[in-house]
Parts: sequence; C-alpha cells; structure tokens
Amino acid sequence: MTAHGASREALGAARERLDALTDNTAVDAGRLADELAAVTALLDREVSLRRVLTDPAQAGEAKAELAGRLLGGKVGGETADLVAGMVRSRWSASRDLVDALEELADVADLTAAQKSGALDTVEDELFRFGRIVASSTELRAALTDRAATATAKSELLRSLLGGKAAVTTERLVERLVTVPRGRSLEAGLESLSKLAADRRERMVAVVTSAVPLSDPQKQRLGAALAKIYGRQMHLNLDVDPEVLGGIRVQVGDEVINGSIADRIEDAHRRMAG
Repeated sequence: MTAHGASREALGAARERLDALTDNTAVDAGRLADELAAVTALLDREVSLRRVLTDPAQAGEAKAELAGRLLGGKVGGETADLVAGMVRSRWSASRDLVDALEELADVADLTAAQKSGALDTVEDELFRFGRIVASSTELRAALTDRAATATAKSELLRSLLGGKAAVTTERLVERLVTVPRGRSLEAGLESLSKLAADRRERMVAVVTSAVPLSDPQKQRLGAALAKIYGRQMHLNLDVDPEVLGGIRVQVGDEVINGSIADRIEDAHRRMAG
C-alpha cells in the first residue's frame, strides 16, 4: 500500500497495534489474518459503509461503535478492537482503509509464519513463484483471467503449490489471485515479498524491569540492542517489582540478564554446586 499524509500515519499506528497483538504468544496470528481478510472483503464490497467509517466529519468514537456493532460476534475481540482503532484514525481516502486492512491481513499471516519458523521459506517461495509466473505467459493468463471463477483459480494454485509450499505461502498467493482488488499479479507478489523481508528484519525484545523505563532509557536500550543484533529492535515492555534493581531482556531464546535477583540466584547455585 502506498499511503499519503493522514493515511500513512493511520497505517503506521495500525501496524504498531497489530505488532503489539501478535507479539503476544496467546494470539493466533493466522486466525487474525483470516478475520482481517474477511473485513477487507466486506468493506471492499460495501462502498457506502467504508465511506461512513472514514468520514472525517463523524466523531471517531461513533465510527468505532458502528464498527463494533457490525463486527460483534462475527470476529474475535482482537480483530474488532484493531478495526475500531483504525476507524478512529483519519484516512486520506476511504479506499486507503481497505488497503490497510488487506496489508494487515498479509502481515498477520507472515507473523504466523515467523512464529512457526517458516518465514525465510515463505519469502523464498514468494520470490520463486514470481519468477515462475514471469516465465510462463500461459500460467499468468490463467491466474489473471477475469472470466475464471475464484474456485477454478484456487484449484489451479493447489495443483501448483499444494503440499509443495508452506501453508502461509499458499494462503497469501491464493488471496492475491482470487481477490486481486485491482492489483496486477506481479505487483501483488512484489508487495508480499517486501512485507516478508520487512518482517524478517524486525526483532522483538521482551524487556522486564522493576520500574517503568523512561523514554530516554527506552531509546538507549533500543539503540544498544540494535547494535548488538545488527537490526531494528521492537521493545515489549513489562514491569515486575520482583526484578530487583535491574532489568531482564529476552530476544528469542537468548536472555540478557542484568537483575540483582538473578545474580543472587546464580551465586546461590554456584555455592550449592
């Protein structure tokens, strides 16, 4: 999605909320992707509805309440809250909201792949599938034929990818092919590949401290971790008073431990040993 002005800011805020949601291991990113895709399809169909939900003359809270009533019982609470937050934001054009929802669905699927350790595979498969399409005029024509049904295209994709590609790759490509929303196949695959690359470059550090960190402390910690790991670092912050006088940082399976409590425990272990 190429966003401008207000829509760029709204998309950035929505991406941050999505990241905060999916960083929680209890959240099913794949289910979130399905539900966001369903909301995308709804608002793509219902032009008048999306205009109401992006009308700058309407109060943000009123639009959020409308979205809540429409989606209540049809999607999970995380999805409903995410959409409510999005319609509270300002959008430069009503279509931008739908484009953003579509992007978030793709990012959620890529996050699911990342959690399962399949993100590198998905990124590689998207690239290779793009090369296959580029080299076969016949295949491209079949996948972009407007007269062909979504079912027929899905069956063709299953014959090509079924059991040979990661589940996330199949889901992303099928959604792109069956619901292109005006995008060319090549542009869609390129966009998915970029989202996958961006996702791969993002690392999450779970930071637990005895007291809340100040903004300068967060910035210094983020910069230090970025230097250590050589890539952008997103900080998930938690406060635990039992972390005595220090801080505990976990990046993936690695723990950087600076808490007094853990130093004491380590000393006890050494004495016991």
